[in-house]
Amino acid sequence: MRLLDSHVHFWDPRHLTYPWLAEVPPLNRAFTPEDLAAQRPEPVDVVFVEAGRAAHQAGAEIDHVRRAARHRPWIRGVVAHADLEDPARARPVIRAYAGDPFVVGVRRNVQDEAAGFTAAGGFRAGVRLLGDAGLPFDACVRAHQLPELAELAAACPRTTIVLDHLGKPSPPGDSSWGQALRRLARHDNVVCKLSGLATEAAPGTARSLVAATLREALQIFGPGRCLYGSDWPVMTLATDYGSWLELVRAVLAAHAPEAADAVLYGNAARIYQVAPATPLTPNGT
Repeated sequence: MRLLDSHVHFWDPRHLTYPWLAEVPPLNRAFTPEDLAAQRPEPVDVVFVEAGRAAHQAGAEIDHVRRAARHRPWIRGVVAHADLEDPARARPVIRAYAGDPFVVGVRRNVQDEAAGFTAAGGFRAGVRLLGDAGLPFDACVRAHQLPELAELAAACPRTTIVLDHLGKPSPPGDSSWGQALRRLARHDNVVCKLSGLATEAAPGTARSLVAATLREALQIFGPGRCLYGSDWPVMTLATDYGSWLELVRAVLAAHAPEAADAVLYGNAARIYQVAPATPLTPNGT
């Protein structure tokens, strides 16, 4: 079965600056495409998502991944950073991204921003620019920010919003999270990544609870609006690549093969407009 992982990161602190890595010692080292190729249990195409490097290094991050992709056709595109809260500054950046087929989306991580950040007129204008350019917006938010994200979706109906990591429910399956997710899903310009839950869950959280949360998200959004993602290498804090993929596949076993294929490949390929898949080798890098 085809696989397109909609959410991976690579980084090397020797080449770019990642301020947040100092707070997470197990991740404060290089994680490269070669590392992922060695750890994935089977061929997987991937979409790289900006990894929180210093804001002024967004272009350098794209160039770094582009160079890696020249000899690794399984790296299919980049979700890049842009300062959407400053639309005047963001406009030429988005215009350049829209003209670059390797850039398939934009993420401005807002999970640590103050209440009201995404409601500001400047930020909403920046998100609308993405819709005008045909680029989706990856939204990395925490569960308490889901109501604001629903308001953003209503205010920017022409922009596809990709919810990262199911909105980071903690604990998985929290009832207030489920209610907020249902309200968000009413906006048909929002889709949801089945990613990141293993890391967000407290140590010792039952696998069955994580699976139930994935099933709930699938029920709320439907298989046509869900994307498989690993959040590698952040996921390695809690699990390994093969175990996460196995869990997602186990949840999808209740769905028709066509629906599973959409979640595991087709939806991400459509939303990020990636080129047709290139044949891979199991251990190719």
